[in-house]
Amino acid sequence: MTHNSASIELKGVDKEYRRDEFTIPVLVNLDLAVAEGEFLALMGPSGSGKTTLLNLIAGLDRATRGEVNVHGQDLGRLSDALITRWRADNVGFIFQTYNLIPVLTAFENVELPLLLTHLSKRARRENVATALRIVGLAGREHHYPRQLSGGQEQRVAIARAIVTDPYLLVADEPTGDLDRATAGEILELLEQLNREFQKTIVMVTHDPLAAQRASRILHLDKGQLVGDVTQEGRISAAS
Repeated sequence: MTHNSASIELKGVDKEYRRDEFTIPVLVNLDLAVAEGEFLALMGPSGSGKTTLLNLIAGLDRATRGEVNVHGQDLGRLSDALITRWRADNVGFIFQTYNLIPVLTAFENVELPLLLTHLSKRARRENVATALRIVGLAGREHHYPRQLSGGQEQRVAIARAIVTDPYLLVADEPTGDLDRATAGEILELLEQLNREFQKTIVMVTHDPLAAQRASRILHLDKGQLVGDVTQEGRISAAS
């Protein structure tokens, strides 16, 4: 797949948290460019800032300093109301815990993000059916989470993430609760979404085998990018 110019760009980003009179730096003067349609894996020890970086890219958190541009939008310039709207339109979220609502069927869980749109009931139904078919769960629409395996629950969560046809998928340890075989199936699904549907994917993982599915691996340490590993295994200094 040919990648266009950077669709995610962070310039001089610092992220600090205040605790009492202390300032805790989490990300330090970080620069990052992610191409359109790229599948990026973020690795690093606990506390290195991986999830914080993911949250900045997804518009869930704001940088203390620096610029975060995603898909042509400077997130730092958006009000809380506008950034909520922007997230709903542009970002699909996949977490380690599936965050499904137990009293809702697979269909109803996947439909949830569409309830915030102006789509008709018929259009919502078609979008949900398409998303469930893409993740391999056609025929499971009326199953509740308790009637599904962990892998199937994560597939429902992925269907919910893609049902609005977002431009960006962010995944935080998406295979962390799954056995090796099931994790492999979920990673193949993410690869398919990247390859066939040109979704830009940023994934945080502790698992080197999961990271190898990405087209590029970046390592974070103490809030800074320390290396860039392409699929061919070349290591270059992070920009």
